[in-house]
Amino acid sequence: MTGQVTTVDGRVAGRRGQATRQKLLDCLGKMLGSSPYRDVKVIDVARKAGTSPATFYQYFPDVEAAVLELADGVVRESAELSELLTGRSWAGRAGGAAAEELVEGVLTFWRKHDAILRVIDLGAAEGDRRFVRLRTRVQGAVVKPLAETIEAERGRGRATAPEATPTALAASLVTMLAAASAQPKSLQALGAKQGDLRPALALLVHLGVTGRKPAAK
Repeated sequence: MTGQVTTVDGRVAGRRGQATRQKLLDCLGKMLGSSPYRDVKVIDVARKAGTSPATFYQYFPDVEAAVLELADGVVRESAELSELLTGRSWAGRAGGAAAEELVEGVLTFWRKHDAILRVIDLGAAEGDRRFVRLRTRVQGAVVKPLAETIEAERGRGRATAPEATPTALAASLVTMLAAASAQPKSLQALGAKQGDLRPALALLVHLGVTGRKPAAK
């Protein structure tokens, strides 16, 4: 953890306090992976972290505040997703590789942070503006550079579907990837095996960016 960390009452936390605060966040993150967000109680988080509710309240006024802290961390990490599109060529076989790596990178990120991203989606769906802003920032880390990539491909005369704006196409593709990542069991129950899903998603991404199927390997 870097930077100055303060308690609820404004005191600067020392190294031990920072470690305790981080342990509470780590335990909360694990609990969100197995329990519905609103079923998680302060006493349960504190017990799992081996401390007391009073200690929890030194660092967070409630569970929601701690959840938002976890969500902020995911948002900061999501900024690295833009690197999946930096300096990539979408011509020939390189385009197929770019699509595959984008799919793999986005799916890996969404599955790594599945628990907190589900909470963000829930809050956003309920109209909580804080969670709407968080989801927008996570998605924007991929949507913005992907839209720029589509725009650049159109400038080279390689993309089709002029009736769809680059941003709309990029947002649709990112939404598709996020949904596929969040629903692996239901998709598998429908017959879409995980091993078949990635190449299918990469095909759709390549089509969306270039207007063509990937070159044969």
